[in-house]
Amino acid sequence: MDNKKMKKTTKSSIITYAMVIAVYIIVEIMLKTGSMSSLMQGLLVPICVYIILAVSLNLTVGILGELSLGHAGFMCVGAFSGAFFTKVMAEIIPNVGVRLFFAILVGAAVAGLFGIIIGIPVLRLKGDYLAIVTLAFGEIIKNIVNVLYVGKDSVGLHLSTKDAVALKLAEGGEVIINGAQGITGTPHASTFTLGIILILVTLFIIMNLVNSRTGRAIMAIRDNLIAAESVGINITQYKLLAFAISAALAGVAGVLYAHNLSTLTALPKNFGYNMSIMILVFVVLGGIGNIKGSIISAVILTLLPELLRGLNNYRMLIYAIVLIAMMIFNSSPKAIELRMRLVEKFCIRKKKGAA
Repeated sequence: MDNKKMKKTTKSSIITYAMVIAVYIIVEIMLKTGSMSSLMQGLLVPICVYIILAVSLNLTVGILGELSLGHAGFMCVGAFSGAFFTKVMAEIIPNVGVRLFFAILVGAAVAGLFGIIIGIPVLRLKGDYLAIVTLAFGEIIKNIVNVLYVGKDSVGLHLSTKDAVALKLAEGGEVIINGAQGITGTPHASTFTLGIILILVTLFIIMNLVNSRTGRAIMAIRDNLIAAESVGINITQYKLLAFAISAALAGVAGVLYAHNLSTLTALPKNFGYNMSIMILVFVVLGGIGNIKGSIISAVILTLLPELLRGLNNYRMLIYAIVLIAMMIFNSSPKAIELRMRLVEKFCIRKKKGAA
Protein backbone atom coordinates (compact mmCIF):
# COMPACT_ATOMS: atom_id res chain seq x y z
CA MET A 1 0.00 0.00 0.00
CA ASP A 2 1.51 3.40 -1.00
CA ASN A 3 1.95 6.26 1.48
CA LYS A 4 -0.85 8.37 -0.02
CA LYS A 5 -3.41 5.59 0.36
CA MET A 6 -2.12 4.77 3.85
CA LYS A 7 -2.54 8.40 4.91
CA LYS A 8 -6.08 8.39 3.51
CA THR A 9 -7.12 5.22 5.44
CA THR A 10 -5.47 6.52 8.64
CA LYS A 11 -7.30 9.83 8.27
CA SER A 12 -10.61 8.01 7.69
CA SER A 13 -10.05 5.86 10.81
CA ILE A 14 -9.19 8.90 12.95
CA ILE A 15 -12.36 10.70 11.73
CA THR A 16 -14.46 7.64 12.69
CA TYR A 17 -12.94 7.45 16.20
CA ALA A 18 -13.29 11.23 16.64
CA MET A 19 -16.95 11.08 15.59
CA VAL A 20 -17.74 8.45 18.25
CA ILE A 21 -15.77 10.28 20.98
CA ALA A 22 -17.41 13.63 20.09
CA VAL A 23 -20.90 12.10 20.38
CA TYR A 24 -19.91 10.56 23.73
CA ILE A 25 -18.75 13.94 25.08
CA ILE A 26 -21.96 15.69 23.90
CA VAL A 27 -24.17 12.99 25.47
CA GLU A 28 -22.23 13.13 28.76
CA ILE A 29 -22.66 16.92 28.89
CA MET A 30 -26.39 16.50 28.27
CA LEU A 31 -26.61 13.87 31.03
CA LYS A 32 -24.70 16.06 33.51
CA THR A 33 -26.87 19.11 32.79
CA GLY A 34 -30.09 17.04 32.92
CA SER A 35 -31.18 18.06 29.42
CA MET A 36 -31.84 14.49 28.24
CA SER A 37 -35.16 12.75 28.87
CA SER A 38 -35.32 9.43 30.73
CA LEU A 39 -36.64 7.77 27.54
CA MET A 40 -33.55 8.85 25.60
CA GLN A 41 -31.27 7.76 28.46
CA GLY A 42 -32.83 4.30 28.28
CA LEU A 43 -31.90 4.08 24.58
CA LEU A 44 -28.19 4.84 25.03
CA VAL A 45 -27.02 1.27 25.76
CA PRO A 46 -29.30 -0.33 23.08
CA ILE A 47 -27.86 2.13 20.52
CA CYS A 48 -24.34 0.98 21.46
CA VAL A 49 -25.46 -2.65 21.07
CA TYR A 50 -26.92 -1.98 17.61
CA ILE A 51 -23.80 -0.10 16.46
CA ILE A 52 -21.55 -3.03 17.43
CA LEU A 53 -23.92 -5.46 15.68
CA ALA A 54 -24.11 -3.32 12.51
CA VAL A 55 -20.34 -2.78 12.27
CA SER A 56 -19.59 -6.46 12.92
CA LEU A 57 -22.17 -7.65 10.36
CA ASN A 58 -20.65 -5.23 7.83
CA LEU A 59 -17.49 -7.34 8.03
CA THR A 60 -19.42 -10.36 6.72
CA VAL A 61 -21.81 -8.60 4.33
CA GLY A 62 -19.74 -5.62 3.16
CA ILE A 63 -16.11 -6.74 3.37
CA LEU A 64 -16.45 -10.50 2.82
CA GLY A 65 -19.48 -10.15 0.52
CA GLU A 66 -21.57 -12.97 2.05
CA LEU A 67 -25.23 -12.48 3.02
CA SER A 68 -25.71 -13.69 6.60
CA LEU A 69 -29.01 -13.58 8.52
CA GLY A 70 -27.83 -15.40 11.64
CA HIS A 71 -26.35 -12.44 13.52
CA ALA A 72 -29.12 -12.48 16.13
CA GLY A 73 -28.20 -16.12 16.83
CA PHE A 74 -24.58 -15.19 17.62
CA MET A 75 -25.84 -12.30 19.74
CA CYS A 76 -28.07 -14.77 21.63
CA VAL A 77 -25.15 -17.15 22.23
CA GLY A 78 -23.01 -14.30 23.57
CA ALA A 79 -25.81 -12.89 25.75
CA PHE A 80 -26.66 -16.17 27.46
CA SER A 81 -23.08 -17.41 27.86
CA GLY A 82 -22.03 -14.03 29.33
CA ALA A 83 -25.03 -13.81 31.68
CA PHE A 84 -24.53 -17.46 32.69
CA PHE A 85 -20.87 -16.77 33.56
CA THR A 86 -21.85 -13.71 35.61
CA LYS A 87 -24.38 -15.73 37.64
CA VAL A 88 -22.17 -18.80 38.17
CA MET A 89 -19.09 -16.78 39.21
CA ALA A 90 -20.96 -14.45 41.61
CA GLU A 91 -19.34 -15.99 44.72
CA ILE A 92 -15.87 -16.52 43.24
CA ILE A 93 -15.61 -13.01 41.70
CA PRO A 94 -17.71 -10.66 43.89
CA ASN A 95 -16.69 -7.50 41.96
CA VAL A 96 -19.36 -6.89 39.28
CA GLY A 97 -17.04 -4.90 36.99
CA VAL A 98 -14.38 -7.61 36.91
CA ARG A 99 -17.05 -10.27 36.34
CA LEU A 100 -18.51 -8.27 33.45
CA PHE A 101 -15.06 -7.93 31.88
CA PHE A 102 -14.55 -11.69 31.92
CA ALA A 103 -18.18 -12.23 30.80
CA ILE A 104 -17.46 -10.13 27.69
CA LEU A 105 -14.43 -12.31 26.92
CA VAL A 106 -16.47 -15.48 27.49
CA GLY A 107 -19.36 -14.22 25.32
CA ALA A 108 -16.94 -13.30 22.51
CA ALA A 109 -15.12 -16.64 22.73
CA VAL A 110 -18.28 -18.79 22.75
CA ALA A 111 -19.93 -16.81 19.92
CA GLY A 112 -16.66 -16.97 17.92
CA LEU A 113 -16.50 -20.74 18.47
CA PHE A 114 -20.07 -21.09 17.21
CA GLY A 115 -19.08 -18.92 14.25
CA ILE A 116 -16.32 -21.41 13.37
CA ILE A 117 -18.56 -24.47 13.90
CA ILE A 118 -21.36 -22.98 11.77
CA GLY A 119 -18.99 -21.41 9.26
CA ILE A 120 -17.16 -24.60 8.26
CA PRO A 121 -20.20 -26.19 6.53
CA VAL A 122 -22.19 -23.01 5.82
CA LEU A 123 -19.56 -20.92 4.02
CA ARG A 124 -19.45 -23.47 1.21
CA LEU A 125 -22.87 -22.11 0.23
CA LYS A 126 -23.47 -18.82 -1.58
CA GLY A 127 -26.09 -16.08 -1.83
CA ASP A 128 -29.64 -16.96 -0.84
CA TYR A 129 -28.68 -20.46 0.33
CA LEU A 130 -26.19 -19.03 2.84
CA ALA A 131 -28.78 -16.52 4.06
CA ILE A 132 -31.42 -19.25 4.59
CA VAL A 133 -29.04 -21.56 6.50
CA THR A 134 -27.74 -18.78 8.78
CA LEU A 135 -31.33 -17.66 9.40
CA ALA A 136 -32.20 -21.24 10.40
CA PHE A 137 -29.20 -21.32 12.76
CA GLY A 138 -30.51 -18.23 14.58
CA GLU A 139 -33.93 -19.81 15.04
CA ILE A 140 -32.42 -23.12 16.23
CA ILE A 141 -30.28 -21.36 18.86
CA LYS A 142 -33.28 -19.41 20.17
CA ASN A 143 -35.43 -22.54 20.45
CA ILE A 144 -32.67 -24.57 22.15
CA VAL A 145 -32.25 -21.86 24.81
CA ASN A 146 -36.02 -21.87 25.44
CA VAL A 147 -36.00 -25.59 26.39
CA LEU A 148 -32.72 -25.50 28.33
CA TYR A 149 -32.69 -25.79 32.14
CA VAL A 150 -29.38 -25.37 33.97
CA GLY A 151 -28.93 -25.33 37.73
CA LYS A 152 -26.07 -25.13 40.22
CA ASP A 153 -25.70 -26.66 43.68
CA SER A 154 -22.92 -27.99 45.96
CA VAL A 155 -22.37 -30.98 43.64
CA GLY A 156 -21.90 -28.86 40.49
CA LEU A 157 -23.91 -27.95 37.39
CA HIS A 158 -27.07 -29.83 36.38
CA LEU A 159 -28.61 -29.85 32.90
CA SER A 160 -32.08 -30.79 31.67
CA THR A 161 -34.40 -30.14 28.72
CA LYS A 162 -37.57 -31.21 30.59
CA ASP A 163 -38.20 -28.78 33.45
CA ALA A 164 -36.56 -27.24 36.54
CA VAL A 165 -37.70 -30.12 38.80
CA ALA A 166 -35.82 -32.62 36.61
CA LEU A 167 -32.55 -30.90 37.61
CA LYS A 168 -32.88 -32.51 41.09
CA LEU A 169 -30.88 -29.79 42.79
CA ALA A 170 -29.60 -30.28 46.34
CA GLU A 171 -30.74 -27.98 49.15
CA GLY A 172 -29.54 -24.43 48.52
CA GLY A 173 -29.24 -25.06 44.76
CA GLU A 174 -30.13 -22.37 42.25
CA VAL A 175 -31.72 -22.55 38.80
CA ILE A 176 -29.66 -20.31 36.51
CA ILE A 177 -31.28 -20.87 33.09
CA ASN A 178 -34.98 -21.57 33.57
CA GLY A 179 -36.17 -22.54 30.09
CA ALA A 180 -38.42 -19.97 28.43
CA GLN A 181 -38.16 -17.77 31.55
CA GLY A 182 -34.46 -17.32 30.78
CA ILE A 183 -31.94 -15.91 33.25
CA THR A 184 -33.11 -13.56 36.02
CA GLY A 185 -31.11 -11.45 38.45
CA THR A 186 -28.28 -10.48 36.09
CA PRO A 187 -26.53 -7.38 37.49
CA HIS A 188 -27.48 -4.17 35.68
CA ALA A 189 -23.83 -3.38 34.86
CA SER A 190 -24.00 -2.13 31.26
CA THR A 191 -23.38 1.62 30.93
CA PHE A 192 -23.14 4.08 28.05
CA THR A 193 -19.41 4.55 28.78
CA LEU A 194 -18.80 0.80 28.55
CA GLY A 195 -20.83 0.72 25.32
CA ILE A 196 -18.65 3.47 23.78
CA ILE A 197 -15.46 1.65 24.83
CA LEU A 198 -16.72 -1.56 23.20
CA ILE A 199 -17.69 0.38 20.03
CA LEU A 200 -14.14 1.81 19.84
CA VAL A 201 -12.65 -1.67 20.36
CA THR A 202 -14.94 -3.06 17.63
CA LEU A 203 -13.96 -0.26 15.24
CA PHE A 204 -10.27 -0.79 16.03
CA ILE A 205 -10.52 -4.53 15.26
CA ILE A 206 -12.61 -4.14 12.08
CA MET A 207 -10.75 -1.17 10.56
CA ASN A 208 -7.31 -2.58 11.30
CA LEU A 209 -8.38 -5.91 9.80
CA VAL A 210 -9.80 -4.23 6.67
CA ASN A 211 -6.64 -2.14 6.11
CA SER A 212 -4.30 -5.10 6.70
CA ARG A 213 -3.01 -7.74 4.29
CA THR A 214 -5.69 -10.12 5.63
CA GLY A 215 -8.41 -7.56 4.90
CA ARG A 216 -7.18 -7.09 1.34
CA ALA A 217 -7.26 -10.86 0.86
CA ILE A 218 -10.87 -10.97 2.18
CA MET A 219 -11.90 -8.17 -0.19
CA ALA A 220 -10.17 -9.96 -3.07
CA ILE A 221 -12.35 -13.02 -2.32
CA ARG A 222 -15.42 -10.75 -2.37
CA ASP A 223 -14.48 -9.13 -5.69
CA ASN A 224 -13.43 -12.26 -7.59
CA LEU A 225 -13.23 -15.63 -5.86
CA ILE A 226 -11.61 -17.47 -8.79
CA ALA A 227 -8.93 -14.80 -9.28
CA ALA A 228 -8.19 -14.75 -5.53
CA GLU A 229 -7.83 -18.54 -5.47
CA SER A 230 -5.58 -18.46 -8.53
CA VAL A 231 -3.02 -16.21 -6.77
CA GLY A 232 -2.82 -18.58 -3.79
CA ILE A 233 -5.30 -17.04 -1.31
CA ASN A 234 -6.76 -19.69 1.02
CA ILE A 235 -10.48 -19.06 0.47
CA THR A 236 -11.79 -21.22 3.33
CA GLN A 237 -9.32 -19.83 5.88
CA TYR A 238 -10.04 -16.15 5.19
CA LYS A 239 -13.81 -16.63 4.93
CA LEU A 240 -13.85 -18.50 8.24
CA LEU A 241 -11.67 -15.86 9.91
CA ALA A 242 -13.98 -13.00 8.88
CA PHE A 243 -17.11 -14.96 9.85
CA ALA A 244 -15.68 -15.94 13.27
CA ILE A 245 -14.57 -12.37 14.10
CA SER A 246 -17.99 -11.04 13.07
CA ALA A 247 -19.70 -13.66 15.28
CA ALA A 248 -17.40 -12.93 18.25
CA LEU A 249 -18.19 -9.20 18.09
CA ALA A 250 -21.91 -10.02 17.91
CA GLY A 251 -21.35 -12.04 21.09
CA VAL A 252 -19.80 -8.95 22.74
CA ALA A 253 -22.92 -6.95 21.80
CA GLY A 254 -25.01 -9.76 23.30
CA VAL A 255 -23.19 -9.55 26.65
CA LEU A 256 -23.68 -5.77 26.74
CA TYR A 257 -27.38 -6.30 25.94
CA ALA A 258 -27.80 -9.03 28.59
CA HIS A 259 -26.34 -6.87 31.38
CA ASN A 260 -28.74 -4.04 30.54
CA LEU A 261 -31.75 -6.20 31.52
CA SER A 262 -32.87 -7.70 34.81
CA THR A 263 -34.40 -10.69 32.98
CA LEU A 264 -32.88 -12.18 29.82
CA THR A 265 -35.25 -14.27 27.69
CA ALA A 266 -34.87 -15.69 24.17
CA LEU A 267 -37.98 -14.09 22.67
CA PRO A 268 -38.53 -13.58 18.92
CA LYS A 269 -38.34 -9.77 19.35
CA ASN A 270 -34.95 -10.08 21.11
CA PHE A 271 -33.16 -12.75 19.08
CA GLY A 272 -35.57 -13.71 16.29
CA TYR A 273 -35.09 -13.32 12.54
CA ASN A 274 -36.59 -9.81 12.70
CA MET A 275 -33.58 -8.73 14.77
CA SER A 276 -31.19 -10.19 12.14
CA ILE A 277 -33.06 -8.40 9.36
CA MET A 278 -33.06 -5.12 11.30
CA ILE A 279 -29.25 -5.34 11.72
CA LEU A 280 -28.95 -6.06 7.98
CA VAL A 281 -31.11 -2.96 7.30
CA PHE A 282 -28.62 -0.86 9.32
CA VAL A 283 -25.77 -2.20 7.15
CA VAL A 284 -27.56 -1.76 3.81
CA LEU A 285 -28.88 1.74 4.54
CA GLY A 286 -25.52 2.89 5.90
CA GLY A 287 -23.81 1.62 2.77
CA ILE A 288 -22.46 -1.91 2.34
CA GLY A 289 -18.80 -1.85 3.35
CA ASN A 290 -19.13 1.66 4.86
CA ILE A 291 -18.27 1.53 8.59
CA LYS A 292 -19.23 5.15 9.35
CA GLY A 293 -22.49 4.64 7.48
CA SER A 294 -23.37 1.63 9.66
CA ILE A 295 -22.85 3.70 12.81
CA ILE A 296 -24.95 6.62 11.57
CA SER A 297 -27.81 4.43 10.26
CA ALA A 298 -27.92 2.40 13.51
CA VAL A 299 -28.23 5.61 15.55
CA ILE A 300 -30.82 7.27 13.27
CA LEU A 301 -33.03 4.19 12.82
CA THR A 302 -33.00 3.43 16.57
CA LEU A 303 -33.86 6.99 17.59
CA LEU A 304 -36.35 7.74 14.81
CA PRO A 305 -39.33 5.62 16.06
CA GLU A 306 -38.95 7.16 19.53
CA LEU A 307 -38.58 10.73 18.24
CA LEU A 308 -41.72 10.27 16.13
CA ARG A 309 -43.71 8.69 18.97
CA GLY A 310 -45.77 11.87 19.44
CA LEU A 311 -47.15 11.58 15.90
CA ASN A 312 -48.74 8.18 16.69
CA ASN A 313 -50.74 7.47 13.50
CA TYR A 314 -48.02 8.69 11.12
CA ARG A 315 -44.96 7.43 13.03
CA MET A 316 -44.35 4.22 11.07
CA LEU A 317 -45.30 5.89 7.77
CA ILE A 318 -42.59 8.55 8.24
CA TYR A 319 -40.15 5.82 9.35
CA ALA A 320 -40.85 3.89 6.12
CA ILE A 321 -40.42 7.04 3.99
CA VAL A 322 -37.05 7.75 5.66
CA LEU A 323 -35.95 4.14 4.94
CA ILE A 324 -36.87 4.50 1.26
CA ALA A 325 -35.17 7.92 1.01
CA MET A 326 -31.97 6.60 2.60
CA MET A 327 -31.99 3.55 0.31
CA ILE A 328 -32.34 5.76 -2.80
CA PHE A 329 -29.66 8.17 -1.54
CA ASN A 330 -27.18 5.34 -0.88
CA SER A 331 -27.92 2.99 -3.78
CA SER A 332 -29.38 4.95 -6.71
CA PRO A 333 -26.76 5.48 -9.47
CA LYS A 334 -28.05 9.03 -10.09
CA ALA A 335 -27.84 9.89 -6.37
CA ILE A 336 -24.30 8.48 -6.15
CA GLU A 337 -23.30 10.51 -9.25
CA LEU A 338 -24.81 13.68 -7.72
CA ARG A 339 -22.94 13.07 -4.45
CA MET A 340 -19.65 12.65 -6.30
CA ARG A 341 -20.21 15.91 -8.22
CA LEU A 342 -20.93 17.80 -4.99
CA VAL A 343 -17.79 16.34 -3.35
CA GLU A 344 -15.70 17.32 -6.39
CA LYS A 345 -17.08 20.89 -6.34
CA PHE A 346 -16.39 21.14 -2.60
CA CYS A 347 -12.79 19.89 -3.09
CA ILE A 348 -12.18 22.36 -5.96
CA ARG A 349 -13.47 25.28 -3.84
CA LYS A 350 -11.35 24.16 -0.92
CA LYS A 351 -8.22 24.05 -3.12
CA LYS A 352 -8.97 27.52 -4.56
CA GLY A 353 -9.48 28.89 -1.06
CA ALA A 354 -6.18 27.38 0.10
CA ALA A 355 -4.40 28.86 -2.96
